[in-house]
Amino acid sequence: MRRLYPMAGRAQLIGITGPPGAGKSTLVAALIAELRRAGRPVAVVAVDPSSPITGGAVLGDRVRMQAYAADDGVFIRSMASRGHAGGLSSATAAAAAVFDATGFDVVLIETVGTGQSEVEVAATADTTVVVEAPEMGDEIQAIKAGLLEVADIIVVNKGDRPGAHRTAGQLNAMLADAPRETRPGRPTPKHPDVLVTTAATGVGVPELLAALDRHRKSTRGSDGDLTRMARAEAQIWAVLADRLHERARSIEAAPIAATLLASVAAHELDPYAAADRLLDLMAGTGAASESEG
Repeated sequence: MRRLYPMAGRAQLIGITGPPGAGKSTLVAALIAELRRAGRPVAVVAVDPSSPITGGAVLGDRVRMQAYAADDGVFIRSMASRGHAGGLSSATAAAAAVFDATGFDVVLIETVGTGQSEVEVAATADTTVVVEAPEMGDEIQAIKAGLLEVADIIVVNKGDRPGAHRTAGQLNAMLADAPRETRPGRPTPKHPDVLVTTAATGVGVPELLAALDRHRKSTRGSDGDLTRMARAEAQIWAVLADRLHERARSIEAAPIAATLLASVAAHELDPYAAADRLLDLMAGTGAASESEG
């Protein structure tokens, strides 16, 4: 990464997220087809959930993309979430940077698709696409989904189903009335485009690619700089959290950790005080006092 990262920064990173069954993998395959027709190389990072019981993952998203297995302009990498929250893997951003550095024009990042909180993709991608399916809940359900707050483009997939255009209309009306909160150091939020596609037949996919290209152009300039700064901040904090977690696991077997665990289990010590002691130990400030104790 130290050698490759300076060569990255040219590709468009597109996050594809949404609930299970919305057709994310089929839409990714349709986008690959449209990009390849235009002669543009594309890479895909497809994240599958890891089993909380066995730790294994099916890594089945590539099954829908087998048509491109022999295409030198397409590279598909599946990875397991391995317990990482937010719908991604801890290595997703690094994999996207490698694809970027090696010359892919577009990198599609498909999240796990497990619910309403997969907003981490917005910190990794330049453009976030939220995929919905017709009649998958009312407006209240849509408002609850924090995904809509980070969406740059909303796609109502399976447009051949009854209610697809009605769902798109409802989302448009809801977004028109909803204020977009401005945060310091972030670009001024804009209401996302709402499109209807039928990924299985390719209907609406050229329009989606055109919207993605428009968003890419719109993020150049001051707003794009703010977006890149926000993404860099999120990525640094994510790596820091992973490093702290690794360091915490390294002292998990230490006698002091077992003692603290027993004290919390016996309600002799609260979890916050125990966590603070472990943080002190990780920082090296508590090592001497703990050894003396």
